[in-house]
Amino acid sequence: MTSQVSSQAEQADGALTRKPQAPGTGADGGKNGGTHGGTDGGKNGGKEVRRLDRVIIRFAGDSGDGMQLTGDRFTSETATFGNDLSTLPNFPAEIRAPAGTLPGVSSFQLHFADHDILTPGDAPNVLVAMNPAALKANLADVPRGAEIIVNTDEFTKRPMAKVGYDVSPLEDGSLQGYNVHPVPLTTLTIEALKEFGLSRKEAERSKNMFALGLLSWMYHRPTEGTEAFLRQKFAKKPDIAEANVAAFRAGWNFGETTEDFAVSYEVAPATQAFPTGTYRNISGNLALSYGLIAAGQQADLPLYLGSYPITPASDILHELSKHKNFGVRTFQAEDEIAGIGAALGAAFGGALAVTTTSGPGVALKSETIGLAVSLELPLVIVDIQRGGPSTGLPTKTEQADLLQAMYGRNGEAPVPIVAPKTPADCFDAALDAARIALTYRTPVFLLSDGYLANGSEPWRIPEVDELPDLRVQFASGTNHTLADGTEVFWPYKRDEQTLARPWAVPGTPGLEHRIGGIEKQDGTGNISYDPANHDFMVRTRQAKVDGVEVPDLEVDDPTVEAAVQDGQGAAAAQGADTLVLGWGSTYGPITAAVRRVRRDGGRIAQAHLRHLNPFPRNLGAVLARYDKVVVPEMNLGQLATLLRAKYLVDARSYTQVSGMPFKAEQLAEVFKEAIND
Repeated sequence: MTSQVSSQAEQADGALTRKPQAPGTGADGGKNGGTHGGTDGGKNGGKEVRRLDRVIIRFAGDSGDGMQLTGDRFTSETATFGNDLSTLPNFPAEIRAPAGTLPGVSSFQLHFADHDILTPGDAPNVLVAMNPAALKANLADVPRGAEIIVNTDEFTKRPMAKVGYDVSPLEDGSLQGYNVHPVPLTTLTIEALKEFGLSRKEAERSKNMFALGLLSWMYHRPTEGTEAFLRQKFAKKPDIAEANVAAFRAGWNFGETTEDFAVSYEVAPATQAFPTGTYRNISGNLALSYGLIAAGQQADLPLYLGSYPITPASDILHELSKHKNFGVRTFQAEDEIAGIGAALGAAFGGALAVTTTSGPGVALKSETIGLAVSLELPLVIVDIQRGGPSTGLPTKTEQADLLQAMYGRNGEAPVPIVAPKTPADCFDAALDAARIALTYRTPVFLLSDGYLANGSEPWRIPEVDELPDLRVQFASGTNHTLADGTEVFWPYKRDEQTLARPWAVPGTPGLEHRIGGIEKQDGTGNISYDPANHDFMVRTRQAKVDGVEVPDLEVDDPTVEAAVQDGQGAAAAQGADTLVLGWGSTYGPITAAVRRVRRDGGRIAQAHLRHLNPFPRNLGAVLARYDKVVVPEMNLGQLATLLRAKYLVDARSYTQVSGMPFKAEQLAEVFKEAIND
């Protein structure tokens, strides 16, 4: 879905346009990660309509209850409406986890607002719990005063016993302090679908659409897109399509007519949050796929993906396979090693080559990545990081592959590393990784993660003339003259500026040359065991990566910026003495936390790394300006280790490896402690 937004202003993440009335106040930079208050807006069908600046909703149920589909549809309609949004899908690794158990709970959290936001929110204002397991697994995250919509049909003895409820929490007073709405979702859905002649089991499957209809009424979401989606999804089963539409409408009508829901809510479009442009909702994996396709078009090269399915990277393979019209060829290999081997072969043949995987697959691909370093061919290695080690947490997020990407190969095998910071930024990061690979003839790591891959946000669709020109020149003739005057082709004669070797497409007359994993002689590419030559080639490959052109690191330090505007130089300005430095998907929580700290009067600077190898050339100077450097990471301190080693800075790690992203309030407290230390 796309929507037009026309505004040049940006609203701060912590800015509020309306006074909240419920517990948990603040914007994305406020307390508890959410505000569910607002001013009364009027009446809707005889019911009160209350205006809010933002809302955090979490749908939770059994892994077979369709919570991801429900959340995705609510998100799509919210994007169409024009709100800023951020999502956090959370689901088990099993295809069908044990029904009714805590490990089997699947949830989808959506934060949407009338202003700029950065995270899915710390705590939901509304929890939709489809069964006892969903309630128990998520209740600790729900602040007092929040809304809880409960499917009462599932609160029977057996489902409650599975999760340790001896007495129903709907009756024992344990939910006092919450606004609980008991709704017999299953019964109401079955009643609404009587005319379709479905079995009870078939009718029950539509209860998620009933819940979606109820929440769509409650928050004034558009409905046409969801109805069209359902009819398209079940086009081959029109009776099922119409049953789902009927359940969706029944949920909407229930909200309109029941006395239990006396208030509905409006969240206005975020007209001031975005620059002018055409926007659509996009997930990180989809944005990354589009970025790779755009890179192939801008390079005027065929795009080749050699891949083996692995969570959470498989969606890229699925998406790219749909775009043969853009010169994309996808190969689903029998294993990870074959996938990257095919991709490297495609690079040798003149394609923009890509392989996609997650952490375990990187381990299997490591030997071929080293071969790509030796061959000096362009190859984009996409690593959608997940919890490890080994199989670990396939559907959860982590940032623990940084050192593997940096050093996880035998010998000195340097590889540039690029990391996107948001789902939408995955598009630009893919273009950047392709630029480096093509320009410098080197494999490049693109480190995304499960949080970015599955999360979504609005993305401004760029104009074609905004995209970089990535065209390269293949070798077309001889490039070296021997002492006797003979013109020859040397496959390892380098560009003086980039140190890249020529890219010779096989079959080009006169450009026959040898490649392989054994060390080559400088220039000629012949096999060489000469110690001095090996030393030279190792240092040259390292120098090539060290020389990759990356932009300087930008620092967000309002105190320095204000001083400069007053006519002082940046060096003379007295800025913050604490810098928060992050990379990858920690950008949203870090930025939201920094805004909270600043709103409370704290002086703190922020910078975020996209390029992790090589680091920006001004990084050392930036670090030296601050007395304290805090590095939040979803690992045990891998970036902090690199910073300490390279810059001798006492970087303070704050780490988390829970499989879930940081919460803004959690980081805000850490930053305040660092400032006051």
